[in-house]
Amino acid sequence: MNKEKIKTSLWGAVGGAIMAMIIGFSWGGWVLGSSAQRTADEMVETALVERLTPICIEQFNQDPEKAMKIKVLKAKNSWERGKYIREQGWATMPYEKDPDYGVAEECTKQIMKIVQ
Repeated sequence: MNKEKIKTSLWGAVGGAIMAMIIGFSWGGWVLGSSAQRTADEMVETALVERLTPICIEQFNQDPEKAMKIKVLKAKNSWERGKYIREQGWATMPYEKDPDYGVAEECTKQIMKIVQ
């Protein structure tokens, strides 16, 4: 066996592995486990907010003081509206104790589109 051939073969294998990783992460769509988990968490949060927002809107529509509360909501600054929605309990889902921040923010956007 020729030591030079073995050395060249090993460096070729190392170089090939490095190139495979560069291509895989750059163009092949490979991701680290932490990146995949973060993406999955974001997708779940988005799906839940989209699914729960209609419940928030329905709770808003069933509020007997809706007309007065719309005026109050419109008078608030945009960054205060989500908090107002949470305080009214519209973003608190049935059987939950606390309102959902993401649902409140999306609900605010949808309600403002409705009442404009």
